[in-house]
Amino acid sequence: MELSIYNINGEVTDKKVTLNDSIFGIEPNNHVIWLDVKLYLANQRQGTHKSKERNEIAGSTRKLIRQKGGGGARRGDIKSPVMVGGGRVFGPKPRDYGFKLNKKEKALARRSALSLKAKNDAILVMEDFNFDAPKTKNFAELTKKLQLADKKLLFVLPSQNKNVYLSARNLPGVEIITASDINTYKIMNCGNLVLTEASVAVIDDLLKA
Repeated sequence: MELSIYNINGEVTDKKVTLNDSIFGIEPNNHVIWLDVKLYLANQRQGTHKSKERNEIAGSTRKLIRQKGGGGARRGDIKSPVMVGGGRVFGPKPRDYGFKLNKKEKALARRSALSLKAKNDAILVMEDFNFDAPKTKNFAELTKKLQLADKKLLFVLPSQNKNVYLSARNLPGVEIITASDINTYKIMNCGNLVLTEASVAVIDDLLKA
C-alpha cells in the first residue's frame, strides 16, 4: 500500500511511503486481536481486592446460642458468616488477572490491527516533526491542518520527544506513543493513526514476519 506523506502544515508533499503488506495488508485475525486487547486490559487491573474471612475477624470465639432448640439457624461465634460483621465466605483475594499470550500471537494481533486501520483508510503518514518549545496551541493547529481535529488520534513517533509529548498532553482525544510501544489496544482504541516517516521504519523492523 502506498500513501502520500503530509508535512507539518497539513499539505501533501511529493514524497510517498510504501507500507509493508505483511504488516499493513494481511487478513485481520479478529480473535487474536480480542485476546491481545483482553490481555492489555487484564494487566491494567490492580487485583488488590480483599475481604476478611472468618479466621481474620477480631472477636470472641464464644458460642452465642445453643446448637438446637433455639428455633433459628445454627451459629457459632460472632465471627460466623451468617452474622453481621462476620467473615465473608469465598471472598475476593489479591490476584493477578494476566494470562499468557505467545509472542507470535501478539505480533499477529498488532499486524491485524494495523491492517484493519489501513483497510478503513484510517492511517495518515507525515514527515518527522518537532516543536521548538512545548505549546498545546501548536499541536491543536497541527490537528486542524491535517483535518483531524475532531477525531480520536494516536500519534506514533520513532522515539521520545518531550516537546511534542507536552504539546499534546492536554488535548482530549490525542495520545502520543513511540513505535516500540505500539500495541493492539492503542491501535484499536483510536479513530485515526498518524505515523511519522521514521516510525514506519521502526514498525517494519519490529513486526516484520
